[in-house]
Amino acid sequence: MSSNLASPTISLNSLLAATGVVPSQGIAAMIADGLIRMDQPAVTGQIQPASLDLRLGVEAFRLRASFLPGRNATISERLEDFSMHRIDLEPGAVLEKGCVYLVPLMEELSLPPHLAAVANAKSSTGRLDVFTRLITDRGTEFDRIEAGYDGPLYAEISPRSFSVLVRPGMRLNQIRFSTVGTRELDDAALKALDADQGLVDGEAHIDKGLAFSVDLRPREGGVVGYRAKPHTGLIDLDRIGYYDPAEFWEPVTSHDGRMILDPGAFYILVSREAVHVPPDHAAEMAPYLAMVGEFRVHYAGFFDPGFGNSDAGGHGSRGVLEVRCHEAPFALDHGQVVGRLVYEPMMERPDILYGRDLGSNYQGQGLKLSKHFRTP
Repeated sequence: MSSNLASPTISLNSLLAATGVVPSQGIAAMIADGLIRMDQPAVTGQIQPASLDLRLGVEAFRLRASFLPGRNATISERLEDFSMHRIDLEPGAVLEKGCVYLVPLMEELSLPPHLAAVANAKSSTGRLDVFTRLITDRGTEFDRIEAGYDGPLYAEISPRSFSVLVRPGMRLNQIRFSTVGTRELDDAALKALDADQGLVDGEAHIDKGLAFSVDLRPREGGVVGYRAKPHTGLIDLDRIGYYDPAEFWEPVTSHDGRMILDPGAFYILVSREAVHVPPDHAAEMAPYLAMVGEFRVHYAGFFDPGFGNSDAGGHGSRGVLEVRCHEAPFALDHGQVVGRLVYEPMMERPDILYGRDLGSNYQGQGLKLSKHFRTP
């Protein structure tokens, strides 16, 4: 495995003095100066424009329940209360659907007092319905790392629709760093950014973020999305473009712009809007309102600088929606708002952008399954 670390183009002192989301060159500086520690050197593509991919370590623990350690305990101190058995990942190991696992990661942090972090599943992880969350020692929240944290990182992994085969070094989630006090753009600033650069391919609906709606216009054969099949084979996460979608997914059709979500089912849908994230901003998908319906949208929520950007080969890219319905059947209509994008400023423009610079799998995307499946 080769490193993608060039000499950082931003010094650590500059990083400590700036505000906003840390760009790729800042992440490289954090690694070079020991704020991010690694068991193995970084690999090609691990540093993203506004985030760092996190890698699975060499072992996993099957848990009887998900847990948070709380303010007064480390993960290792609590693990004996919840661990059922240890699994060696070196030869490859199956993480079974419906089970919960804890995996120590190859990366550790030593953050300064003014840098915090947030984690999220990578897009391909979310599209496989592999529920992944980051945990830290003395943590009281999933996916949130307090400023000044010094210690190891762990991934909680719970495959929901498909059992998966994993190995050390696989990257299922990612972490984004920002200065304490970094604020998402308010509606006035977001409207100004839209007027200047055009955040969607039409009228932008801005209310506590950029509204995201679902596209249920029929495509070829009336297809508007895909629903995970309940009884399928194993997915090896190293196999790209390998699996026949028909073995794992069934097409969802609509001829009137409406579909009904089944409780417990997992769906891949797509946004009506083609969105654009300017190179000097990052974005994150957030829930719209709990009151709009009993479903969850978008398990993988980071949108890197350059997503849908014409300079990065995007020209607007639709957001793929990972949807799970909860307690009751729920009707979705074409154009119904299901989420919102919140934008944050970068410290400075990243030296790499999502898309052309990285050969990103989902630039310019429409309705698309994860990269593990052949194109239908």
